[in-house]
Amino acid sequence: MLDKKYFSNIRSVSLNYAEKRREIIKISGDAQQHAKKAIFALVRDDMKAADDLLSQSRAQIAEAAEIIKSDERLSGEGSHRAALEEFVEADLVRQALTQKSIGKIANLELEADQYISGLCDVPGELYRYAIKSATEKKFDRVTECYEIAEEIITELVDMDLTGYNRQKFDQAKQALHKLEQVVYEVSLKRL
Repeated sequence: MLDKKYFSNIRSVSLNYAEKRREIIKISGDAQQHAKKAIFALVRDDMKAADDLLSQSRAQIAEAAEIIKSDERLSGEGSHRAALEEFVEADLVRQALTQKSIGKIANLELEADQYISGLCDVPGELYRYAIKSATEKKFDRVTECYEIAEEIITELVDMDLTGYNRQKFDQAKQALHKLEQVVYEVSLKRL
């Protein structure tokens, strides 16, 4: 015969974990979506919308982190990691466009890999912003985007990245190459 009390406890633990996991997935998906929208707002120079969306994303990430604290098995949940990566990217793009420098993300605990993953995506967004700037004849902004992306690649080269982050680094290098092309074409127009 089965120990009904024991199995009831096991079922309760399992169902509780599944419920928390679903909650993390939902909250993290919303946080990721807000971060993505923030990036699009940043590329359109809508800083107010970007800041509002980043605030929403940050709050949702904090909410998910509180749930994760209650059950460490949730710490590796992919949806939460994806939301963190997207938030890092959005915050770093914001820093690059508004402060002309990139550094630590305030009030957010991150693993180095999470920061690096988000950082690797920044050159691609700087490329998009440079294209927009070039069409608006804001050629100095194009050069700034290139210089920031070049600094990012210079830092990443020294990190000896492997696996997932190596793939992301290769994409960042491709974005830098595209930025070089834009800078070259802009320099021809200035002649």
